[in-house]
Amino acid sequence: MAKEIKLPKFGTDTYEGTILKCLVKIGDNVKKGALIFEIETDKVTLEMESPEEGFVKAIIAKDGQTLEVGSTLLVLGGENEKINAADFAASAKKSASACCCQEQPVLDGVAEMSPEKMLFSKQNIPCFYLSIAADITELVQLQNELNKTSPVKISFDDFLIRALAVGFEKWPIMTGTFAGDCVHLADSPGIGVTIGRVAPVIKDVCKKNLAQIAAARIAVIKRIEAGKPADDDLKNGCMTISNLGELGVDSFIPIVIPGQCSVLGVGKITDTCVSQDEAFVTRKIVKMTLAVDHKTANGAEAAQFFSLVAKLLEEPGKLIANSQ
Repeated sequence: MAKEIKLPKFGTDTYEGTILKCLVKIGDNVKKGALIFEIETDKVTLEMESPEEGFVKAIIAKDGQTLEVGSTLLVLGGENEKINAADFAASAKKSASACCCQEQPVLDGVAEMSPEKMLFSKQNIPCFYLSIAADITELVQLQNELNKTSPVKISFDDFLIRALAVGFEKWPIMTGTFAGDCVHLADSPGIGVTIGRVAPVIKDVCKKNLAQIAAARIAVIKRIEAGKPADDDLKNGCMTISNLGELGVDSFIPIVIPGQCSVLGVGKITDTCVSQDEAFVTRKIVKMTLAVDHKTANGAEAAQFFSLVAKLLEEPGKLIANSQ
């Protein structure tokens, strides 16, 4: 008789888990207590043991999928037993909390940082935080060279936006918004840049090269500062950059805007003495903190995304080579 193996509740405050890796395959003879999945919850990464024995007839859960407690992970049965895996898959799909649906998010996604929105964010969005110190010495040199001939002034934020856009292409989950029972991925990702209590959005960042990003950023900021924003200047951002470096801040923990996946807090660029080739040299270092909505992305996904962004900032030539 077929037996559904479901995601158990690993703790009193655990309501979902992310499948990191399935440890069995179709046809395996699984013994009770055998390891069947590696699962990440908001508290710990662990190996799940099978509560039953039998032959693996269907594997419902997919690697990288986030599911609610009680969702069907796989089905065990007799060696020659026939089952309709589609029935179990349909049931699991209804309870999945991270299916990638291309739909409009429930939240409006307006990049306005009102006190009410920030309070809502702190009370309702379960965030985790990642910090990186990036060596941007080569980036600053390249920026200075480009600005000698560029028709628009290219800022550090433009390099950031370009690096994040490349990251989106590899990790599209970072463009997502959790709404209802799905993560809705952005068709054309936009990135906001904070100005006071608003964050005008640079649209279609994955389709723009560095100079085009700079031009779009300058244009939208001018409209905001002139008090003549376009209707969608504050809409449809999937993340926001909050750069307080010019104000002398070394690092800080930003607050995610409701309706977005994450926010990147950027500190000031500092001349730092570091050891290199048995000598000490001065390098330009920037500290960045990424706050991520855990309902949308898990730690492993966000960490790989953020590491790629930092690596691109440290090797800025790739941001030009990868431009379309």
